[in-house]
Amino acid sequence: MEIVILDGHTLNPGDLSWDKFRELGSLKVYERTLDLEEIVERSQGAQALIVNKVSINNEIMENLRNLRYIGVSATGYDIIDIQAASQRGITVTNVPGYSSDSVAQHVFALLLEMTNRVGLHAKSTSKGEWSGGKDWSYVKRPIIELSGKTIGIVGLGNIGKKVAHVALALGMNVLAFGPRPKEIPGVKWVKLVDLFQKSDVISLHCPLIEETADLVDAQLLGHMKPTAYLINTSRGGLINEADLAFALNERKIAGAGLDVLSHEPPESDNPLLDARKCFITPHNAWASVEARTRLLNQTHQNLASFLADSPTNVVSRKVQVKQGKGKTHEITHPQE
Repeated sequence: MEIVILDGHTLNPGDLSWDKFRELGSLKVYERTLDLEEIVERSQGAQALIVNKVSINNEIMENLRNLRYIGVSATGYDIIDIQAASQRGITVTNVPGYSSDSVAQHVFALLLEMTNRVGLHAKSTSKGEWSGGKDWSYVKRPIIELSGKTIGIVGLGNIGKKVAHVALALGMNVLAFGPRPKEIPGVKWVKLVDLFQKSDVISLHCPLIEETADLVDAQLLGHMKPTAYLINTSRGGLINEADLAFALNERKIAGAGLDVLSHEPPESDNPLLDARKCFITPHNAWASVEARTRLLNQTHQNLASFLADSPTNVVSRKVQVKQGKGKTHEITHPQE
């Protein structure tokens, strides 16, 4: 089998090994593949493609007659035209759950940066402000205690549940919204608007589909407390970025912690890059060494299982679910 990895750099920048894939067939690894022409050229003859953020649409599939398998080395797979793949008999797999612990940890890294301002005070100390001060302690910005505060989690899948567990351990109250409410100790399910109205912290953990694009817009942001924080480690397209920048700059909410943006890398004129109290990391919540190792191993196992005629983590079959407000739509895997 000819296997082509089109964008291997973010998963394996050199500290992991592709050797397991070479045991399954002839392997070509490209660090980055940037345009449609390159995708088609590099994928010619391939029976299996491994992609992370490279989009594979119907037009590309039409030009790849030998393609039998697409392995997405990620949990979200909105980059793949699932319907076109199904019609062509191409199996698509993903890797759920590999980064749950790392992303949940990053959620609280962002939140604690906004509430404890560790970076601000560390920088102040290194600049000599403590050494040259008159007091044994000082605070440059108010420090906020999380115990007793309410966190609202939009999408209580693998990652959302991890976030809930950490929040409960910190003494927070947990509200949740999602399509399939399940009884979880300490978690109260509410309507989306109620979640935005009552929460001191809101963390997004749902897939980006047609019904969730621009989910967090001016109307929904308008329901937030002026002291509340918004965190997004899921997909940038869940948020209307102009509306969020306006809410931050006008002090309608206290701050935002974002690991994802609508276009990555962002355009230089993205309004969130210089928005007030907006803390942005470069989509690396998933990228701990431990999480990347799990991801690489499971991506390999998915392909090996496919070759053994026993595919795992197949995402081609769609199911209908209720998303709230009377909407019914199709999604192809549980919430992130």
